[in-house]
Amino acid sequence: MNRLVMIILAVFLPPLAVFLKKGIMPTFWLNLLLTIFFFIPGMIHALLVVTKS
Repeated sequence: MNRLVMIILAVFLPPLAVFLKKGIMPTFWLNLLLTIFFFIPGMIHALLVVTKS
């Protein structure tokens, strides 16, 4: 997917961005928990996962 689209998804729907990048992995579940309990850390984690080359 386009990198810009993935960054936008990471800001607005962090678990979806991580899922599209990594699939159902522990990274996805961690991001889902972070987003449910604390949205900002979930967003930061998703941005780190998406922008990591």
